Amino acid sequence: MEKITVFDGIEQKEIDNLIKRFDAKKISFNKEATIAININNINLIGIILEGSANVIRYEYSGNRSIVEKLNKNDLFGEVFTSDRSNDTSVIATSPCEVLFIDYNKLIVDNKFSEYQNKLVDNILKLLALKIVSMNERIEVLTKRSIRDKLLNYFEISLRDKVSKTFTIPFSFTDLADYLSIDRSAMTREIKHLKDEGFISINGKRITLMY
Repeated sequence: MEKITVFDGIEQKEIDNLIKRFDAKKISFNKEATIAININNINLIGIILEGSANVIRYEYSGNRSIVEKLNKNDLFGEVFTSDRSNDTSVIATSPCEVLFIDYNKLIVDNKFSEYQNKLVDNILKLLALKIVSMNERIEVLTKRSIRDKLLNYFEISLRDKVSKTFTIPFSFTDLADYLSIDRSAMTREIKHLKDEGFISINGKRITLMY
């Protein structure tokens, strides 16, 4: 499915009107700031206007898992998460600007305009894309070995790309948390994959060699 943004097909004047109509808030966050806590309990749609963030779940043991990487134009909120834990938060990984819209105000408003219909349509399309992304992550997490998880993640990262090279969008620590594996064991396996000719690696740039 083609990548879209939440305001596709909406003129800037109408975007401004919609933001005012639903009393939406633009808030800036520094890197590593907490953007939202317990996102399955907030009735807001968050839109990343600038920057990037991670959706993070904290376990009872103190360990953390990265559920999702958010980039510019990505959305988060209760309606967009499958995680029902009370310990799921959004943390900025770079300086961020985020727009918050009250989901109830958007849906129950009885004066739908053409542009509001378009906004809701875009949100539903983005939700469909998010479901695809979640299914891909489940596909990776169900692999039994660290090697299989890494190779499956690399292959998914190359879907819809012409070349066999991509850049990992995480630090290696965050990648381990995203794949739910030990960082040291992951680093060793990446070295084995390189030595055995499955991949070449330059920093965070990975090329599949098969």
